[in-house]
This record gives sequence, C-alpha cells and structure tokens, in this order.
Amino acid sequence: MTAMGAVEKTYQEINEKIKKGQAVVVTAEEMVGIVRKKGPAHAAKQVDVVTTGTFSPMCSSGAFINFGHTNPPIRASKISLNGVPAYGGLAAVDLYIGATEPAADDPLNKVHPGTFEYGGGHVLHDLVSGKEVRLQAEGYGTDCYPKRYAEMNVKLKDLPYAVLCNPRNAYQNYNCAVNLSKKLIYTYMGTLKPNMGNANYCTAGQLSPLFNDPYYLTIGLGTRIFLAGAQGYVVWHGSQHKPEAPRLENGTTRTPAGTLMLLGDLKEMQPRWLAGVSMLGYGCSLAVGVGIPIPILNEEMAMFTGVSDADIVAPVKDYSFSQPDVLCEATYADLRSGSIKINGKEVPTVPLSSYVRAKEIAEILKSWIEKGEFLLGEPQKMLPTAPDRAARDCKGKA
Repeated sequence: MTAMGAVEKTYQEINEKIKKGQAVVVTAEEMVGIVRKKGPAHAAKQVDVVTTGTFSPMCSSGAFINFGHTNPPIRASKISLNGVPAYGGLAAVDLYIGATEPAADDPLNKVHPGTFEYGGGHVLHDLVSGKEVRLQAEGYGTDCYPKRYAEMNVKLKDLPYAVLCNPRNAYQNYNCAVNLSKKLIYTYMGTLKPNMGNANYCTAGQLSPLFNDPYYLTIGLGTRIFLAGAQGYVVWHGSQHKPEAPRLENGTTRTPAGTLMLLGDLKEMQPRWLAGVSMLGYGCSLAVGVGIPIPILNEEMAMFTGVSDADIVAPVKDYSFSQPDVLCEATYADLRSGSIKINGKEVPTVPLSSYVRAKEIAEILKSWIEKGEFLLGEPQKMLPTAPDRAARDCKGKA
C-alpha cells in the first residue's frame, strides 16, 4: 500500500495490460479533467499510463556519426557536414555534430542581427529527411591512416552508425522572457521588443513531461520515450539538472530545474520532429519532439499528472539585465491566454514551443501504447531529485 492510498501498481503489471490491449492510456491534457472530476484516488484506479509531449528548440543536442573507413584509411581530425564543422577528436571516422554549430562561412553577428541560416540542427534535419550531405574530412597522416583528405556525399541510410545524443533536453520549466530596455534585443528566447513589448515563453505547460513527474519518480536511466518520431531512451540526467529549485505545494518547480540526457537511433527519426532552427541575432538550434509515458503506479502519480496550466507558474525575467530579480510569476494558463500583466501593464505573450505539436506527440505515444507497440521501460537508476524528497523517500524505506 502506498502512503497516499490503496492503489499500487508495478511496471510489470502495466506492461502485461499493454500487451493484452487492456491498458487505459490518456494524455496529460485528458488527465487534468479526470483528476478534477473524479479525484486522484479514482483516477489512479482507472488510468494506467499518462502520455506527455513537448516540441521546442533544444540547444544542447547533436549526433554521434561514423561515416565508414576510406581506402586508404584516414584519421579525420577536421570534419565538416555541408560546411558545418563537426568534432573529430573521437576516433578515425567518428564525429559529433552539435545542433548550435553554425556553418564555417557564416558571418555570425558581423552584420547585426545575423540570420544564422544554416547550422548543425539543419544538417540533422537534412539527414533525417533523406537528403545528401557533403562530408569533408582532413587528416594529418599516420602510418596506419595515410590518407590526408576525403570528400564524399553521404545519406543517413548509408552511414554505418548515427545516433542522436542530446546532453540537455526537456527542461522542467523555463523563464518567461521580457525586455525592460529601450532597444530591441535578440536572444535564445527570441526577439524581445523594448519596454516589455512582448513576453516569450517556452514549455508545453500541462503537457510537458517533467511537470507531470516533478520529482522524477518514474523517469530515469532506461526510461523508454518518444524521441523525434522514434523510440528513444533517457540515459542520464541532463547538464544543468537542478532538482533543488524552489517548488509550489503541488511539487512543480517555480524556476528552470530538471533536465534529461536523451539517446535514440537517428535513422528511425522523422523530419517533422527534428527541425533545424534559425534564431535571429542569436544562432542555430534544433527543435526536438519528446514524449514520455508516465505510469500511474499509485494515487500520488495520478495527482501529479493531473496538474493543469493554472497550477504551474513560470518566472518572468528581464533579458536586458536591467533588473536582475524575477519580476513576477505567471501561470501557464495566463501565458497561453495571449497576454499577462506585468507591473500593471498588459503584455502580449509568444510561445517558442508548440502546444499543438506537443499534443500531437502525446496522442501518437498514446496510440503506440494502446496498440501494444510501446512498452514502459522501468528505470534502472533514478535521477537526482529534490533534497527534501530524497530524504522523505529514504525515511519511508528505512
């Protein structure tokens, strides 16, 4: 029996129901209404899995690629794909290409604001779209790797190995960005108009994965997920993972907090869910589609997944650095309404993430599970969680 009620399920039990086509699966958006109408105890009995989704720019992304040995072989120390530099300090023909790497001849912000029309994220989109990409490799020459230069067109299907490996995705909450200065500024949160002319935000709110499992009780090493149209995995907590962030009473964080490191087979992914992004005056990025199934193991997980946009807040921050403190907090219900009030001023809101696409991801993941094509992956190691939560869990197991 759990601390909050009589409902207690295991991953194995839920997976057996999935295999038999008996699992009850709903999206996080649908779960809000179920919990509100019937309460978490009844919801926990009724629902087995809640699916989540998010689609937005995720800068800390990239891919490990092996392009195969040449004849004679080359030890590639300097590599580019469609003119975008990749890191070759791994092995002979292994490379890593980062989503935010601009083309080598990009003027950057020399003519401000730069347009950053092509970068690593666009290369990954082209590869997943089945397009040819021009690979150039230079080596310094050794007895065992005598070739000093190689150039070829490559397609994703012909590459021996290509894995999307993103060190930091699916941020648990993020800032709402405004600009208090008198000039237009260009940021990773988009273009911000002077004098609080707009407020930009970037999560899917009630559909976002880590809002639905705020203490990472079901997400860890080995969790199976929707990643860019394919099945992928959580392989570690992401860089800048900060579970000790301040939280509301419902467990959701009030500031940017948890992050995930994700891995999946690039060859199985779809261009709709992996798109290159150009951010005016800032740089290149990659929009990534991520969906995570949350098993309803007990009443507490039902309560967490019943969180609504009205129950979640984002900190509103000034990106011109005029005011270092948080200006206020805004609920995601207000952010999605089209405007929020800041210091008495009505400010239009602009999403950088797509709620429509996030909802589509949650629906796709729901259909996979209902068809028995997707089983839950039980975590082999949990993510670092909030200190107060970790202490409570340890006490409960003592």
